[in-house]
Amino acid sequence: MDKQKIGNRLTKLQQELRFSGAFYAHHNEKVVAESYGYANRSEKIKNELATRFSIASGSKIFTSVAICQLVEKDKIAFDTKVKDFLEIDFPYLDQNVTIDHLLTHTSGVPDYFDEDTMDDYEVLWESLPMYRVRSARDFLPLFQYKRMENKRGNFFKYNNTGYIILGLIIEQVSGIDYSEYIEQNIFQKVGMANSGYFSMDALPEQVALGYIENTNGQVKTNIFSLPAKGGPDGGAYVTVKDIVTFWKALLAGEVVSKKMTEIMLKPRVIVDDDILYGYGGYFEMNEKSVVKYIQMGYDPGVNYRLVHYPDLDLTIAVCSNNSDSAYEMLKEMERMMLK
Repeated sequence: MDKQKIGNRLTKLQQELRFSGAFYAHHNEKVVAESYGYANRSEKIKNELATRFSIASGSKIFTSVAICQLVEKDKIAFDTKVKDFLEIDFPYLDQNVTIDHLLTHTSGVPDYFDEDTMDDYEVLWESLPMYRVRSARDFLPLFQYKRMENKRGNFFKYNNTGYIILGLIIEQVSGIDYSEYIEQNIFQKVGMANSGYFSMDALPEQVALGYIENTNGQVKTNIFSLPAKGGPDGGAYVTVKDIVTFWKALLAGEVVSKKMTEIMLKPRVIVDDDILYGYGGYFEMNEKSVVKYIQMGYDPGVNYRLVHYPDLDLTIAVCSNNSDSAYEMLKEMERMMLK
């Protein structure tokens, strides 16, 4: 791995894309990492490797890990039926929807933000002000009394509501707030010292503001575009090093047991051709095995990608505080590091 060559090429690509963010690649104990752009444009505060970025739906894996931890403790099971367990009224929920269905996006529950039909996340907050959304329960008005969207178990359809319900289950079982559970039982456990769930109106130091560029070229922050605080379906803040640390710990069996890690990282549902989904997210497969694990997150002003190649001991994470360009940076890193 020629660090200088990779660094030169990525700097050139960053300039072409106007990428703002950071990346961190870990390959056979070697590291390539860099940051670009501004965490705060108006104050000219630069992004650094220690900058904390929102990773949007990339946070769903923390919800999955929490569920797996509770399964290991015999508090719940993957075949637990939501109706028989959760002490919240969902009058139209299919009686046979299980935790497994929620984890694999096959539950058919109504998605509060259907990414196939909706392209403007900000529309949600016209009926429910974003500043009121600070916990899993705060999302309930968006879906609690809606009818099932699809038949349970019929097919994979990406679903944010399912992970909100999983978060509610975590809270009921653990007796503490979802974000507290994740911070105590995952972040602190694996040494993700700089990661957490932060309120948009009370951000700590070294956090990147998310920026949205309109079609007319004007730029604004995303403070009025997202829930005030992230939750079970997305919105954690991490550094690029912290998220790679998490993956290293997960694969080493330090987050859940190695047996449970295998269960978590087992492909379960076909998404498209060689792409499958399991409790741990997306997988690219060949005829014999997993080629790479794939994580992604998109929100207004947020763009995140991570891949892990199990046979190559290669993990690449890219975080951006713009709405795009993380994927292009990641693909170039893959091309250069897989030569």
